[in-house]
Amino acid sequence: MPTIAVDKADLYDRLGYQYTTEEFDQLCFDFGIELDEDTTNEVNEAIKHGLPTERPQLKIEIPANRYDLLCIEGIARALRIFLKKDLPPVYRLSSSISKDMVTVTIASETAKIRPYFAAAILRNVKFTPRSYASFIDLQEKLHQNLARKRTLVAIGTHDLDTVQQPFRYEARRPTDIKFAPLNKKVAYTAEELMKQYESDRHLSRYLPIIKDSPVYPIIYDAQDRVLSMPPIINSEHSKITLNTRNIFIDTTAVDETKLSIVINMVALMFSEYCSEPFTVEPVRVIYPGGREVITPDVSSRSMIAHASYINACTGLSLSSAQICSLLQRMTLSAKVSSGDEGVIQLQIPATRPDILHECDVMEDLAIAYGFNNLPRTFPPTNTVAQPLAMNKLSDLVRVEWAMAGWIEVLPLILCSHEENFAWLRRVDDGTEAVHIANPKTLEFQVVRTSLLPGLLKTIRENRSHALPIRIFETSDIVVKDKTSERQARNIRHAAAVWCNKTAGFEITHGLFNRIMDILEIPRIPIGDKTMETGYYLKETDDSTFLPGRAASIYYRESSSRDVKIGVLGILHPNVLQNFEINYPCSALEFNLEPFKK
Repeated sequence: MPTIAVDKADLYDRLGYQYTTEEFDQLCFDFGIELDEDTTNEVNEAIKHGLPTERPQLKIEIPANRYDLLCIEGIARALRIFLKKDLPPVYRLSSSISKDMVTVTIASETAKIRPYFAAAILRNVKFTPRSYASFIDLQEKLHQNLARKRTLVAIGTHDLDTVQQPFRYEARRPTDIKFAPLNKKVAYTAEELMKQYESDRHLSRYLPIIKDSPVYPIIYDAQDRVLSMPPIINSEHSKITLNTRNIFIDTTAVDETKLSIVINMVALMFSEYCSEPFTVEPVRVIYPGGREVITPDVSSRSMIAHASYINACTGLSLSSAQICSLLQRMTLSAKVSSGDEGVIQLQIPATRPDILHECDVMEDLAIAYGFNNLPRTFPPTNTVAQPLAMNKLSDLVRVEWAMAGWIEVLPLILCSHEENFAWLRRVDDGTEAVHIANPKTLEFQVVRTSLLPGLLKTIRENRSHALPIRIFETSDIVVKDKTSERQARNIRHAAAVWCNKTAGFEITHGLFNRIMDILEIPRIPIGDKTMETGYYLKETDDSTFLPGRAASIYYRESSSRDVKIGVLGILHPNVLQNFEINYPCSALEFNLEPFKK
């Protein structure tokens, strides 16, 4: 969940009440958000010691899909409506400029990189330093959350009085683009800018979005002056300041739905500062082929909900009229259908794209009614819990090995490809390991197919401990499975590693035998074909282990079928060297699934 910091005094002034921290915490809970921190005490301590500090802040966690709460303007507006101090605002487009509407023409080349465009204009805006900072901060919050770090949508804001319409959105070769970027006085080509920003801590993260493209997106005005090169940087010429009165907002995207949400959030959240509050001036966007779109679309969406569904989910017995009244506290306009009293007709404002289904309406109703006020009832059925068979078996193994003096560890499930294969002297044939797409680090390339890498890394990081080191893990591995719905499946394994001055093969062997004894699985003599069930060991050649010092574990489920379930032995010196372990080790790993009952 995103956390936003808002000025405490500013928010309380907007709400018209000076809350205590406990009172505001309760208000947040009632509204479905969470007060994470009040920095008043820290600020007071800093002032007491003569340290520089900012004004007290409230850090509030909000739901990830409530983009309208990403700024103080949205939170204050929503809370005032929730507290019945205001009615939901009616957002509208300026109606007096249809003939002289600002126009943006989209070039066909933009389809190669960022094909969608939307814009809006805020007229006669009056910013204060705090509202200006909030305007910039909202853009950054949207970039990091909904826009997925500008990969899906990028926002640009410009001083409309410094540029001239009509505007053009094009895609050109980097060498053909030249302008002075934000906070620079010298003009650079796009190619030069990309090299310069490689060392910029803030902008370097966005360069890969367009770096390898043959063309870069660029926005021009009627005088061929650059407004922006999305999603990287705006121009110095059109930058906004605290004194800007008319703001041109542009958004470029690869996702048309998210484009619409972003332009609405930026424009509508700050339209309250216009001379006509909640009024936005639209922009005509002309796509290749002549298709025209008027943006932003601030119209509300129609939707219906059923009182019976809402009451059934919440356990209430509210009338449709009562439901409509409560929903208004959540900025939803609702009325009872004239044709059916059980049907509620809703108008969803453009600032609430999170309302997608009747269940979202039901959730808002529950918030408005008060979660603590909902009736509490016992479920109509008895649900007596019992452990899953596999978990019960795993716990049995854990208890037995722990009582034998072994220590359970919990390594990470993800590991590097080398650790999972090369370091164990195994080969990846491509049919077993699940690979992670675009891993953040080399440590998280694949989902482990063995528990041994995690155990050996644990020993490596605990080499300073006294010998012997004896650790185990009982957990899942993951392998590819084309017959499974998700193309992969989990398998429960148990594994243990003994590290000492001697290898201790007989110790891991005994550890395995103990589990077989507890499970009452008999040992099958070598060559015996008469026993219907049991287990036996057979010498094997496994590259992870020393030649002649490894054995495969077989389990006979029925008289006609022997299944290999694991391996134990003395680890190969090269494996120990790969994991930087200086003492001999013996290891055991086997599949627990066949013993599940």
